[in-house]
Amino acid sequence: MSYGNQGDGGYGSQPPGGGYGQQPPSGGGYGQQPPSGGGGYGQQPPSGGGYGGGYGQQPPSGGGYGQQPPSGGGYGYGQQPPAGGNPPDNHLVAAILTTLFCCLPLGIVSIVKSSQVNSKWQVGDFQGAALASEEAKTWWKRSLIAGIIWWVLVILFYVVVFVLLAASVPSSSY
Repeated sequence: MSYGNQGDGGYGSQPPGGGYGQQPPSGGGYGQQPPSGGGGYGQQPPSGGGYGGGYGQQPPSGGGYGQQPPSGGGYGYGQQPPAGGNPPDNHLVAAILTTLFCCLPLGIVSIVKSSQVNSKWQVGDFQGAALASEEAKTWWKRSLIAGIIWWVLVILFYVVVFVLLAASVPSSSY
């Protein structure tokens, strides 16, 4: 049984008398095979030797479905990585440290942005990965600045409290 040549019925032919979805009389249309005997669905290409085509055969380069290209690509959407080939720095270590020691809310934003860098790079969104890297750097720096300001204020508070307590204690003379 051959699915390629469907002259007298089959999947691509029209019912007698036309009807819904009738094909134009020019011989072309959806579901019909081209009039040239060169091929159709399910037929092998008419090459004589070598590769020969067909389902289940590998191309001569040795590649196939599920294999990575020899250049180590796999970047998605048919895009090639920028010249460097490596994803931008995700600033995850700085984001975690500033979250723990400086400012929790701003540090969390930095961690979220830094976690987006590698995932965007893997799907081929190189500009998005670079933007997420810059945003992660911006947010961990903001967290660092907020933490520095916070600790300076805490130290000033303790100094002022210490000075006020020292001034309120009566001095005794011996």
